[in-house]
Amino acid sequence: MNQNELPLGFGFALAQNPEAMKHFANLPAAGQKEILRKAHSLSSKDEMQALVDSLSKTV
Repeated sequence: MNQNELPLGFGFALAQNPEAMKHFANLPAAGQKEILRKAHSLSSKDEMQALVDSLSKTV
C-alpha cells in the first residue's frame, strides 16, 4: 500500500467525524502525508479512532 493512500479504517473514521475530515482536508500536503504515515502504522480500530478524534480537537 502506498503511504499516500487513505487507509480504509481511516476513511471510515473520518466520514463519521466531519470536524476531523474538514481539518484533514485543510492541512497542507505535508501535514496530510504525516497523518497518513501515522494512520498506516496503527494496528487497531481504537487507535485509528483516537487519531481521527485528535484531528477534531485541533480545530
